[in-house]
Amino acid sequence: MKAIQIRACGGADGLRYEEVRDPTLAAAGDVIVRVRAVAVNRADLAHRPNRSAATSAPPRIPGSDGAGTVIAAGDAVNNLKIGDAVCFYPIIGCGDCNECAAEREHLCAGRTVLGTERHGTFAEHVTLPARNCYAIPAGLGFEEAAALPSVYLALWRLLITRARLQPAELLLISGAGGVGSAAFIFGRALASHIIVVSSNPEKLTKAKGLGAEHGVDRNGDWVKEVRSITGKRGVDVVVDSVGGKDWSKGLAALARGGRLVTCGTVSGDDASTDLRRIFWNHLKIFGASSGSRAEFRRLLEFFAVNGAKPIIDRVYPLRDAAQAHRRMEAGAAFGKIILAADA
Repeated sequence: MKAIQIRACGGADGLRYEEVRDPTLAAAGDVIVRVRAVAVNRADLAHRPNRSAATSAPPRIPGSDGAGTVIAAGDAVNNLKIGDAVCFYPIIGCGDCNECAAEREHLCAGRTVLGTERHGTFAEHVTLPARNCYAIPAGLGFEEAAALPSVYLALWRLLITRARLQPAELLLISGAGGVGSAAFIFGRALASHIIVVSSNPEKLTKAKGLGAEHGVDRNGDWVKEVRSITGKRGVDVVVDSVGGKDWSKGLAALARGGRLVTCGTVSGDDASTDLRRIFWNHLKIFGASSGSRAEFRRLLEFFAVNGAKPIIDRVYPLRDAAQAHRRMEAGAAFGKIILAADA
């Protein structure tokens, strides 16, 4: 089969599209899936090895999110059949701890993730446990289903489970890439009033065209502008995937009792915090990088019932994974970047 392998350190040029050995059923509970589409995540960029690690690391297939059709199943598989269309829960727990017993593999200390400790989804076929495969929601295609597992699941946990975003609340989304577009989908579904902050005028135009009430230029004093928009009150919830110097600005944009959720550090992970602002204003901060199986099932049910669809920025053939990585690194995407494995 054809796959993308990480062959060199550092940049996107280290990704190679080449022939690799077909995967096999490693366990009786495994399936082999013909991959139809995969999503590119910022974590994929972080998993490219640095110069010190690249010399000894074997070639690895990246990618944690994907969707496709089952083409082979182990003897113990009873929840799937050949031809089923599925998307992937990307986390595989140790199976022995309390977190795994409660279907909270995202908290398992011994967890593995597709594309990191084992070969991932940037390939024509992938082997994974059958229990990590879920039916694609009605109304979604392979490309849309591939967008869901990592970013949309993390935002579901942050906005719905933890921050408990409510109808008519003021939602500020800092950043308009994959994370921002996922937050936008949930905010719009709850009829929240949405403010999008971005340094890209084209992204702000797109966000307003999709229903955002306000687009604010990050290059200006955007906290002051947000305060002006909200009558000096501030917003109820901030989604921050930028980090860096914008971290403290996100906190400053919150109303008393507001909540900030974080799942990214595009501008850096070294952020200063005025702790007095947190306890004086009764603020809450939630972080997550994924979610539980129960949350993933609810996420899939949301798309099946609501009729919403993930925002797709651009679809590339699998062979052009390096080009897709460069687009993400440039911050040009509005929505999820997808690779079509059958293109």
